[in-house]
Amino acid sequence: MLSRISKTSLAVGTAVASAALLASGLAGPAGAAEPVPAATPLKMTASLRAGLVQDAQADAPAAARQLGLGAKEKLVVKDVVKDRDGTVHTRYERTYDGLPVIGGDLVVHSAKSGKQLGVTKASSAKLAVDTAPATLKGAPEGARKIVWAASGTPSLAYEAVTHSVKKDGTPSELHTVTDASSGKRLARWDGVHTGTGESQFSGTVTVGSTKSGSGYELTDAERGGHKTYDLKNGTSGTGTLFTDADDTWGDGTTNDAATAAVDAAYGAAETWDYYEEVHGRSGIAGDGKGAYSRVHYGNNYVNAFWQDSCFCMTYGDGAGNKAPLTALDVAAHEMTHGVTAATAGLVYSGESGGLNEATSDIFATAVEFHAGNAEDPGDYLIGEKIDINGDGSPLRYQDKPSRDGASDDYWSAGLGNKDVHYSSGPANHFFYLLSEGSGAKTVNGVSYDSPTFDGSKVTGIGIDKAEQIWFKALTEYMTSTTDYADAREATLSAAGDLYGADSDEYAAVDAAWAGINVS
Repeated sequence: MLSRISKTSLAVGTAVASAALLASGLAGPAGAAEPVPAATPLKMTASLRAGLVQDAQADAPAAARQLGLGAKEKLVVKDVVKDRDGTVHTRYERTYDGLPVIGGDLVVHSAKSGKQLGVTKASSAKLAVDTAPATLKGAPEGARKIVWAASGTPSLAYEAVTHSVKKDGTPSELHTVTDASSGKRLARWDGVHTGTGESQFSGTVTVGSTKSGSGYELTDAERGGHKTYDLKNGTSGTGTLFTDADDTWGDGTTNDAATAAVDAAYGAAETWDYYEEVHGRSGIAGDGKGAYSRVHYGNNYVNAFWQDSCFCMTYGDGAGNKAPLTALDVAAHEMTHGVTAATAGLVYSGESGGLNEATSDIFATAVEFHAGNAEDPGDYLIGEKIDINGDGSPLRYQDKPSRDGASDDYWSAGLGNKDVHYSSGPANHFFYLLSEGSGAKTVNGVSYDSPTFDGSKVTGIGIDKAEQIWFKALTEYMTSTTDYADAREATLSAAGDLYGADSDEYAAVDAAWAGINVS
C-alpha cells in the first residue's frame, strides 16, 4: 500500500475533488432556488478546456520557477478547472531529468488576476535523485524507468506492467514499482478498475444512435461518439458495433443481445449528461470525446470493469448469462473511474484506492438521482438492480456499509490494508451522512438508518450540495496519493470555497467526517 505523505492544501475563493465493480476481481448545482456559488466550476466546452491547457503548458516553466522546483524538474499540464469567480486550478504531472515522477503531481490554485493562492501536492519531498544508472536491479524487459516519490524518500525505480487474466475472467494490468538499486518492491496496484430501446433495468429509454446506410448503428453522436459493441462472449478486442434496421433496440429481456446494449448505452448517456449538466464537464476526460462500451464479455462473467488503457467500460452477462451487469448505477460507477483517472488520479491501492472506489459509488448514486427514472429511482444502494448476491440484496450500502458483511463503516488505522472495494465504506458512509444525515430516514421509498462513530447527530445538507463538494474536492484538491485525512481537508476546502468557512455546509462536512472517525 502507499503510506501517508505530507501535503500542502489551501482553501481559496470564499474560504480565504481502472477498477472492477466487485472485490472478487470484481437538479442544478445547488438547487434551483439557491444562487450558484461563485466557486462552482465553470461549464467548459472541450475547446475552451483545450485552450486553457495549452496556455497553462506555455506558462509551465514560469510556474515551476515560482514553485521553486529544481532545474531538472518540469511540469506537464494534465487538467485545468476554472471556477465561475475566475479562480483557476491547474493540475500538473512532473518529470525529473526526463523521467516521469510517480507521486509528483500537484495542483496550483490561482486567482483571476493570476496571483498564486496556494498549491496542493501529492508529495512535499525534494527531488534529488541519481538517474544515471543504466542497470535496474531485477528489472524485467519492457519496464520503464521512473522516479518514485509517492512514499518515503524519492528514488530511482522502474515500473513494470504485467497483463494477465484473473480466475473470474477479469483482465489484469498489474503495475509493480521496484527500487532500482535494492530491488525492493515499493508499490503495486491494478490498472483495471474494476434512437429508443427496451432496457432490462430502466424501461423504455432513449439511446443515441446514428444513421448508417439503410440502417442505424449504436453510436451517440451527441455525446462524443460513444459506441456500444458486442463481444459475443469473447474476452478480447473491441467487438462488433451494434446495428439495427429500424432504430428500435432490444426487447427488455436477455433473449435479445441488444437489450444489454440499450442499458449500457443509456447508462453512458445519463452519466455524460450528469457530468455536463451538473458539473459543466464535457465528457469523461473533459475533452468532449466519448468512451465506448463492450457488452457480453466472457461466459457467465459476474462483473463489470473500467480500463484506462482502452478508455472503455466492459460488462459481463452474470450468472447463467442471464443477468447482465448493465444497470444505470453500474455504468455510472465504471465511467467515473475514468473521471477520477483524468483528474485526481487516485492510485488504486491503500486508502487512495478506497477513495477511488468510493468516488465511483458516490457519483453512481448522484447519476441515479439526476436521471430521475421511475423504473430505477435514486437511492443510496449500489447495484440493487443486478441482484449480484442472488437474494435481491444490493452490492453495497452507503448509509451503513457494513451491511454487506465486509465493508467498514468507520476509518481505522488498518483500513488501507483492506480490499479497495471495502475500504471505500467509510467514504461512502461520509457521503450519505453529508447528504441525508444520521439516524432513520426514508428516501424514495427506501428506509435507511445511518449510525455515527461517536453517536453524534449529523444533519444532512442534501445530495445536490454534497455532490458539488465532492466533485470540487476531487478535481481541484485531491491528488494521486490522497488518503482519508487528506480527503477531509480537500472537502473542507471545497465547502469553504463554495459556501464559506463559517457556513452550515462547512460545519456539516466537518461533522460527517467526525461521524466516520476522521477528524
